[in-house]
Amino acid sequence: MTSAADQEQLRAQLDTLTTEAFRPELAEIDRLATLEIARVMNGEDAAVPAAVATQLPRIAAAIDGIAERMARGGRLVYAGAGTAGRLGVLDASECPPTFNTAPGQVVGLIAGGPAAMVTSAEGAEDSKELAAADLDALGVGPDDSVVGISASGRTPYAVGAVEHARRLGALTVGLSCNTGSALAAAAEHGIEVVVGPELLTGSTRLKAGTAQKIVLNMISTITMIKLGKTYGNLMVDVRASNEKLRARSRRIVSLATGAPDPQIEAALAASDGETKHAILAILGQVDAATAARLLSESDGHLRAALEAAQG
Repeated sequence: MTSAADQEQLRAQLDTLTTEAFRPELAEIDRLATLEIARVMNGEDAAVPAAVATQLPRIAAAIDGIAERMARGGRLVYAGAGTAGRLGVLDASECPPTFNTAPGQVVGLIAGGPAAMVTSAEGAEDSKELAAADLDALGVGPDDSVVGISASGRTPYAVGAVEHARRLGALTVGLSCNTGSALAAAAEHGIEVVVGPELLTGSTRLKAGTAQKIVLNMISTITMIKLGKTYGNLMVDVRASNEKLRARSRRIVSLATGAPDPQIEAALAASDGETKHAILAILGQVDAATAARLLSESDGHLRAALEAAQG
């Protein structure tokens, strides 16, 4: 239980945050027609990409550092509480089917554990010690990258994760939506996407959440591009774990090679359904075993393997 003095200090801190600011001009939004509220909300969301654009150099620098470490076997770890934590877990969970990442290669930590994804555990956000314990349980080290996510930039769990990760020698990124945040200051790479006050005062699942999702999309997607998980704009490492993804895999091989369907089916069958291997086998005119060897020697980069096959 926090004291009255602690509560007053926290309130004063929140009063300084852009994401918590009250907007008098929206004080009677509940009296507007549904369509008008939707128009106002849509107009608010339209400002988010411009706010992200101001941080692109910082985002790119962070991605280069993350990709460098992941190329030598490191992991990408997101850490946050509440909405921020859920967005990190979401982004991490989408990497295996999209990019065929290994289990544990991209990890989402949320204050309060997996149950906090569906049941509020907002009190867990107040513990820096919990964040340190969660990172220690993963065995985070110098080859890893830890991205702390917090709209306010003050959430103890996110700040604690970044501070502890930095002590462990990991690359650290602090993603927040306020300037001069403790999270950005604690991280090697501070990213502050200032989207302004929310439509509903303090509801950072809105513009701030949208901004965080955009940045996390960039971090994971561009990192995977740098790691050779794509060929052009094709997801050649897609994991064909269901009928839709198997159809997508065949379509990707077709787009990459222009080969007839029988040749595509034969290449996929010979390569045990591995999209990237099938493409290399067709374009490089090599068998499945040779395609696997060339991709291994090129650290999974299809363009480099294709050059080796053609050379």
